Amino acid sequence: NTAWAHPILFRRIEDARRANPQLKLVVVDPRRTDTAEMADLHLQIQPGTDVMLFHGMLHILLAQGWTQPDYMAAHTHGFEALQALVTDHTPDRVAQICGISRQDLLTATRWFATGGSDDPGQAAATLSLYCQGLNQSSNGTAKNATLINLHLATAQIGRPGAGPLSLTGQPNAMGGREVGGMANLLSAHRDLANPQHRAEIAALWGVADVPAKPGLTAVEMFEAAADGHIKALWIVCTNPAQSMPDQKTVRRALERAEFVIVQEAFATASTCNYADLLLPAATWGEKEGTVTNSERRISRVRAAVVAPGQARADWAIAADIGQRLAVALERPHDARLLNFTTPESVWNEHRESTRGRDLDITGLSYALLESAGPTQWPAPEGNPRGQTRLYTDGHFATPDGRARFAALPWQPLAEERVSAYPFALTTGRLRDQWHGMTRTGTAGRLFGHAPEPCVQMNPQDVQRLRLNDGDLVEVRSKRGALVLPVQASTQMAPLQAFIAMHWGPEVLGGRDAQGQAGLGVNVLTTSVFCPSSKQPELKHSAVRIGRANAPWRLNAMAWLPTERVWTVRQQLQTLLTEFDFAHLVPFAHAGDALSNTAPRTGLLLRAACAQAVPAAVLDAVEAALDLDAPDRLRYADPQHAQRRVLHLSAAGAQGQRHLQGFLTAGDSRSAHWLQNLLHKELAMGWTARQWLMATDAPPEGAGTASRQVCSCLNVREDAIVACLQQGSGTEDERLTRLQSQLHCGTQCGSCMPELRRIVRDIRIPI
Repeated sequence: NTAWAHPILFRRIEDARRANPQLKLVVVDPRRTDTAEMADLHLQIQPGTDVMLFHGMLHILLAQGWTQPDYMAAHTHGFEALQALVTDHTPDRVAQICGISRQDLLTATRWFATGGSDDPGQAAATLSLYCQGLNQSSNGTAKNATLINLHLATAQIGRPGAGPLSLTGQPNAMGGREVGGMANLLSAHRDLANPQHRAEIAALWGVADVPAKPGLTAVEMFEAAADGHIKALWIVCTNPAQSMPDQKTVRRALERAEFVIVQEAFATASTCNYADLLLPAATWGEKEGTVTNSERRISRVRAAVVAPGQARADWAIAADIGQRLAVALERPHDARLLNFTTPESVWNEHRESTRGRDLDITGLSYALLESAGPTQWPAPEGNPRGQTRLYTDGHFATPDGRARFAALPWQPLAEERVSAYPFALTTGRLRDQWHGMTRTGTAGRLFGHAPEPCVQMNPQDVQRLRLNDGDLVEVRSKRGALVLPVQASTQMAPLQAFIAMHWGPEVLGGRDAQGQAGLGVNVLTTSVFCPSSKQPELKHSAVRIGRANAPWRLNAMAWLPTERVWTVRQQLQTLLTEFDFAHLVPFAHAGDALSNTAPRTGLLLRAACAQAVPAAVLDAVEAALDLDAPDRLRYADPQHAQRRVLHLSAAGAQGQRHLQGFLTAGDSRSAHWLQNLLHKELAMGWTARQWLMATDAPPEGAGTASRQVCSCLNVREDAIVACLQQGSGTEDERLTRLQSQLHCGTQCGSCMPELRRIVRDIRIPI
């Protein structure tokens, strides 16, 4: 979903379409995302059928004579085996398995071969952009390789505007791969299984050899720790207690390991709770070094501020511990291997490791990067200017310079849907959040667009299960279950569901039917991984979904002093397991968030249970949210497990008061409009009795909250609609006027697809 996950790049795509109206945008995604909404063609394939799709496209390319045999003969190997493999991948078979129309398959293939020109004789360029939708799969390597097959077969590589471009999932992912940041890799794109590669690194380090046996990758490591085979874990700059699949296994590993080191910059990461030793680490703005972006461009990074307290750069922590280990293991001579004193000294060793490799940067130095600016690799000694484009000569980074076609068969999903688990669950990004939300999850304003966790389902499925928006459902896989509200969404195909990847145990809690603590979305996902890439299949799990038995409800919400918000959040997080369902999210004052570096912030706790919780739990919630003071309005009916508490401001000159906080337990029908009153800080001149006793029907003046569209400037849908209704013109003219008046979509641009949809839906005569 590039429009959300890579908004800057998506702005470039939009600019390219405006500059070239003939450009075609094809989106392959089981969900009809904002990116898909803007496509010329959306291939809404069934989850896990990517390899089938790409093989089917190659079958059509061959049948139509749209491949480039001369290019393949000169620059590739292995096409014969691939050609034999795709022979039976006919359009009818592929369309049926992928769940798309035969005509759409043919159109997508023609556009791929011709760069959207529809003229094989005048083929324009084709660019493929992909990310975790292909990678996070039990056959992710095959998905990547079969897409690259298409580019090699059509010579759509090594030319401007063409090629397969992997959109990295996080900053400096390219840099991490360059230095061998995996258990089976060595520096400079070397394979640990290759004896020559090991010998090269051994010579660089001045050691006899490098171990031939690879270490365990992430999923394997936690499975081994859960089984007791690994005794110590050192976790750096990642949050496995939120992000890893099969969270029950991960928690068992963290609890069973005898020694857990967590090297982290943010105490909000749930993995910190398992640390025997917590090492404070510096963030990117507090340290020196280099990063490499997706176009192979290396940039110098300089510290903007001094790291606080005892926080140190990761390289310094690792070097220090490594030298101490050498002494403790009675191998003091090995301490020299980690005798680094500056980030530049680390980088210089990495630079030397690239000599003669495809990413050779021996021509670069810190001084050159300072003077010449960011530079693309390769930049070997004697030619430090860098290379703008790779593969223009058809020469690839293989021993003979030829690319290899990959004849890899399509395989079904690791966990196919069955009658007991009929829904296909996928996970992915929200527009305004990042990974495990250790940072973005502390900014209340970033919850404006997607304020609370939910599971999205096709409206037909919601209706068939006799559900309504907001009803609580239990989502259960073979590994665990969680309860959360349902939301009907036309983005979802029938029998498919979506939960955002960010909702971890810090936000989404509760307990399952066996009384075990809720562990966030990844309690559902499978740890089955690709044998080559070791990436787990986070993009598909088979689940069942049904109404949750949780009639007793709790809603509590309050503004809090800035200095107390996160202390209160920690207090409330300890209570989440007291409920069958619970989520805890921050919110911010919209106006303050735009003008104040410390905007007014509050917390919202929503929970439900099959039976009422003990009064002591409610007392603890009240105390945390400052709802237990003597002057609060209060109603309680212990016999029926009902409670209502309101914190109101002092009455103004006209007798009006503002809602500062509330708790409703048992009968919580009034919570939705009380939440709106608190968010908008509407002044109401009601009597105390009216405030306290109003239930499901919102009193006059309470209103309803309009959905936020632009998070940067807090522009809501009602304001956008009102602005659009004031004038006429084409869609582009109305969008331009909207941006000039309300300024929405003029900052990060993530809301642009949604703005275009609203403009399109509100039809005004030209």
